[in-house]
Amino acid sequence: MDDSKGCHLSVVVDLSPTQWLLSAQSSLPLNSFLAQLLAFLNAHIASKHENTLAVFGAFPGKSLNLYSSTDPASETQVIDANSYPPFKLVDSTIVTRIMEELDDLGEPSEEAPSSLVSALTKALCYVNCVTLSTTSTSNKRADGLDPAILPDPRILVLSVSPDLSTSYIPIMNAIFSAQKLASIFPLYSVFLQQAAHLTGGSYIFLERRDALLQYLIMSFLSPPSIRKTLSVPTQDKIDFRAACFCHKNIVDIGFVCSVCLSSRSFHLVN
Repeated sequence: MDDSKGCHLSVVVDLSPTQWLLSAQSSLPLNSFLAQLLAFLNAHIASKHENTLAVFGAFPGKSLNLYSSTDPASETQVIDANSYPPFKLVDSTIVTRIMEELDDLGEPSEEAPSSLVSALTKALCYVNCVTLSTTSTSNKRADGLDPAILPDPRILVLSVSPDLSTSYIPIMNAIFSAQKLASIFPLYSVFLQQAAHLTGGSYIFLERRDALLQYLIMSFLSPPSIRKTLSVPTQDKIDFRAACFCHKNIVDIGFVCSVCLSSRSFHLVN
């Protein structure tokens, strides 16, 4: 890896109010999660000046871009001698956007499912756009290398919501796209466990949620080029169960069409 090149990290965060209310009962409330996540994001920015960052929030029924280091700040930041400006910009922007969106949700009678697939798709599109734009618009150095190219882009997915069988097909489509663009490093998902396996990433189910920052720093801070020389978490067992196309249920044994490769929970008789 060229020392002059930075690394891009896209983070997809599940922000379902109901699921975070349940998570608060198991030692990880939303405010503690955000504090640990922001510390990890600041560590990524501090690792190298050329590193870039994008954060996407998966809210009930919609997904939003919460922060992007390629976009200028929308408002003037107050100078604080006790804080590093880039860190403060990341922290204030992400927290403000999240609080605004959660306040706008109110208290609906029935909460819509988290738009995790939508946020993951936007993260993939962002990686593609940034990589293509830097490749086509930047100038070449004397040695022929392009310092603006983002090698080894990766996507970190943090999910607390249970898997939805209806989202299996969109997730698999996103996985096939991610195989050409980035590695996926998910937490808390059976479907995303398959995504990590197919894209060369890592999957971790946290046994101690209050130690989230330690998991993030030790397992996901280093770029993929360095991870090859480190002892990173591996998956001993991978759950390859699929969702049937007919009823959208997760099945252990099903029937696969030899033409379209769709899986079904029953046998079609002509």
